Amino acid sequence: MTVKKPTKPKNLSGPRRPTAPRADALPSREQLLAALAEQTDIKGKRDLAKVFGIRGDMRRPFKAMLAELEGEGVITRTRKALRRTAALPHVTVLDIPADADPEDMHAFPAQWNDEEGEKPRVTVLSGRDARVAPAPGDRILARIDAGDAEIPVYTAKAMKILDKPRRGQIGIVRMDDDGARLIPVDRKQKEMRIPLGDLLTAGDGDLVEVEVKLSGRLMIPRAKVVAVIGNPMSEGAVSLIAIHNLEIPYRFPASVIREADEASEIGLKGREDWRDVPLITIDPADAKDHDDAVYARPDTDPANKGGHIVIVAIADVAAYVRPGTALDREAYTRGNSVYFPDRVVPMLPERISNELCSLKEGVPRAALAVRMIIGADGKKRSHSFHRILMRSAAKLSYQQAQAAIDGKADEQTGPLLDPILRPLYAAYDAMAHARDHRGPLALDLPERKILLDDKGMVRDIHIPDRLEAHRLIEEMMIAANVAAAETLEQKKSALLYRVHDEPSSEKLQALRDFLGSLDIAIKKSDSVRASDFNGILAQSRKAGNVEQVSEMVLRSQAQAEYNADNYGHFGLNLDRYAHFTSPIRRYADLIVHRALIKALGLGDDGLSETELLHLPGIAQHISATERRAMRAERETADRLLAQFLATKIGARFEGRISGVTRSGLFVRLLETGADGFIPASSLGQDFYRYVEERQSMIGDRGGEKFTLGDRVTVRLLEAAPVAGALRFELLSEGERVNPSSVRRGNKRPPKSFGPKGRKKR
Repeated sequence: MTVKKPTKPKNLSGPRRPTAPRADALPSREQLLAALAEQTDIKGKRDLAKVFGIRGDMRRPFKAMLAELEGEGVITRTRKALRRTAALPHVTVLDIPADADPEDMHAFPAQWNDEEGEKPRVTVLSGRDARVAPAPGDRILARIDAGDAEIPVYTAKAMKILDKPRRGQIGIVRMDDDGARLIPVDRKQKEMRIPLGDLLTAGDGDLVEVEVKLSGRLMIPRAKVVAVIGNPMSEGAVSLIAIHNLEIPYRFPASVIREADEASEIGLKGREDWRDVPLITIDPADAKDHDDAVYARPDTDPANKGGHIVIVAIADVAAYVRPGTALDREAYTRGNSVYFPDRVVPMLPERISNELCSLKEGVPRAALAVRMIIGADGKKRSHSFHRILMRSAAKLSYQQAQAAIDGKADEQTGPLLDPILRPLYAAYDAMAHARDHRGPLALDLPERKILLDDKGMVRDIHIPDRLEAHRLIEEMMIAANVAAAETLEQKKSALLYRVHDEPSSEKLQALRDFLGSLDIAIKKSDSVRASDFNGILAQSRKAGNVEQVSEMVLRSQAQAEYNADNYGHFGLNLDRYAHFTSPIRRYADLIVHRALIKALGLGDDGLSETELLHLPGIAQHISATERRAMRAERETADRLLAQFLATKIGARFEGRISGVTRSGLFVRLLETGADGFIPASSLGQDFYRYVEERQSMIGDRGGEKFTLGDRVTVRLLEAAPVAGALRFELLSEGERVNPSSVRRGNKRPPKSFGPKGRKKR
């Protein structure tokens, strides 16, 4: 259609006519869009037609032109008004959907007026040189480019990853005389009223998800139930609180289940046949999946006298979970499995994790194995990776394996003792010697295990025995992880490292100040090694204050993470380290498997070029999902323990001070490991001053001192199971010190002037 040159517009009443075409011509698209953008008094088609002098036979093609522009998303209709679709600002906040394809990510504006039409889709650009690498589910601050086309084609470069607010809150419904109220799970949130019409089907005691609305002139927050989760006291509901509160995906989409169900067992084609190698699995007694197997024998090579051959075989998850599939996208979104006392939220469906990729006894299974040559001194001399078909010779628990070595073999382990178990332990003895020489951080803190009854309530809490069988598997897995990182570096392949930075100078100074108050010295340099901390721990064991020192050493450590760049693993004292040994439950390991397959030419299902490009973003994402899982597991344990202790209000317990802040003391009970709080205002009649360098609260007048690691007796005053919170009353007396030395800021240990009687409670 030929557009004639517009004539000079006439003065009209109503909207100004910018450039009117001849009476027999339609305006151009550019003229239409300019009028809509520049003249705010255009309300609809009639005003727009008046601007351009549209009448008679021109009305039909004019309406068709507007419909075409609206269909393309260039203009939008709000009630009776027409307007040009709003453009995104040059810098805006975007939300990346959780199910976005990591290889072709898109996002939508976090805030959008629905009257402006549909949210524009924005392509998120990334590259090897990107300073910020976002992932699906992230909220980002981004720089926007709309392109030069008439219809904006938006692309974005991430500037910063932002905290994403929850879409709702989780809480317990409580009915009262005035209706209903919500008791939030999050201790920092306040109670809210729930209008009776906004309860859905929720009743008293139900765990619900709500959205918050502000009402009235005073903008009072009120809750509206959007989902009824269930009764928090029912079986399995305690972990659901953390799952919902932290938005952990726990239901697999139908497409993922379908792919898993359609997967078939991998055969021998393209693999080495290792079915006659007597690899065995050693796992917890209640384990449902078995993704690692081990084998060792003496090395017969005269050049390696007294040495060992050690094989670690790992389930070949990469053969079943290929890049770009629904299984892969879901595994990436989850990042890792999450373990609760009452359930597991797996990274992969059971068909994969508990069946096809579980190294079951006597069943052929696909695996990726590393064969390591270990010297008599325990150091690895060489290694090689192999894609194999294996068949596990036995499934043992840690307790079974250890009992057999300790002379208490059963019917299953008896025949395995000489050919399999003793060679494994002999190889481990050598590797353990090399480990001790290497000097990793020896911070062996006990981990409690919560056992539940049939109703999901706490039945028992105990510290499992730390057996040599545990250390054997741990040391062989570490060696395999190191071998994976070394191979990929040798092949000049990008990979995801498991890194652990050395302590920051600020944390080291805080540790020095604390150790100084205990007359324990640590070298002044900011460059420390794990062995330096081991020396400190050894001194504290002799001095009898190892609990205090262990807590502070732990606090001084950086958090381990995944990174495409390597800066070593401080805690293990290793220059290079990658997670290879558990691809069933960690996406990082799956990436490393794919990288090995590609680098060694072991198949066509290795790491894709697109994945290589996005490794920094993948590392950020799975580090975040790991932290989310740790928080969920910790919060669930707190709630279960608070629920367990709720029937023991008024009881006395022994504990240790696990944290000191200006607001009070945190105490961890010795028997259960439950954590509770003692407000500073309840410590006594004195004014207690927080002394950071000593991690202590010290009375201004009496000099009574409570320090991190002190053993104390407390009384339980309050338990809030839903929040996982406990409040204690302190019954013990503290050490008496000279308060004047504290007020002067003296960092040397204050002189004690003896105990002073405390009123018995």
